[in-house]
Amino acid sequence: MCNHKPPCPTATAPDHDAAATVSSHPEQGWSRLCNGILRFEDGGELLPGGEIIGPFSRGLVNAA
Repeated sequence: MCNHKPPCPTATAPDHDAAATVSSHPEQGWSRLCNGILRFEDGGELLPGGEIIGPFSRGLVNAA
């Protein structure tokens, strides 16, 4: 249960990445958010129900 004010978005909310970080382990490349999501340094996420959200690509530019 989130005690933050305002409450953090749930793991299934579209803005779930806005949840507060409650445990950070940069040496291992991951953080746990208040809503139970594990966020990895490559942008991938593991949701509390076991769903995996793949990493995102940064800095990609479309060639003209």
